[in-house]
Amino acid sequence: MTEALVQAAYSSRAAEYIARFGDVESAHPADRQLIAKWAGAVVGPVLDVGCGPGHWTKFLADRGAVVEGIDLVPAFIEQAKVRFPGIPFRVASLTSLGAPAGAAAGILAWYSLIHLEPNEVPPVLQELARSLTSGGDLLVGLFESPEIQRFSHAITPAYSWPVKGVTKLLESTGFETVSIERRTGTGHRPHAAISARLA
Repeated sequence: MTEALVQAAYSSRAAEYIARFGDVESAHPADRQLIAKWAGAVVGPVLDVGCGPGHWTKFLADRGAVVEGIDLVPAFIEQAKVRFPGIPFRVASLTSLGAPAGAAAGILAWYSLIHLEPNEVPPVLQELARSLTSGGDLLVGLFESPEIQRFSHAITPAYSWPVKGVTKLLESTGFETVSIERRTGTGHRPHAAISARLA
């Protein structure tokens, strides 16, 4: 999906998305625990990329992180600024975050890469690596499948990935895999979270 199509799809349903998913309480408890644990180990500034309406950004800030939220969709950023004053949010692309090189100690990319075409993932990972300091931590949330699969996401088409495929791409970008967590549930797609550290 091109950025323009993703931006348009989410913009047209921003209010609906915020009402349904714009609170961390709607997330699985295991996700909250995992992100809290990851954030507790990051020392330094954090970027929440693909932050949507800012609920995870606020979650990180409440746990002491110096965090900035970044999203492609202006409607999400506008609402995030209203809902969570005092936390910086701005519009930017995953391919050009606008952060100085090495500025972040941690990057949360929680289901932020799912709408990328497979060939678009490597340059985005390179941009994340560019924005991280050496030794910086990345946490990626994704849908897992045995092979790369395109599926009909509620907002706009998305991709699920084999974890091994993502870790290979991360390693080729200079990351070392720290941990892999998986979550499954009846009637839901398998989920995975990959924690990686920039060498």
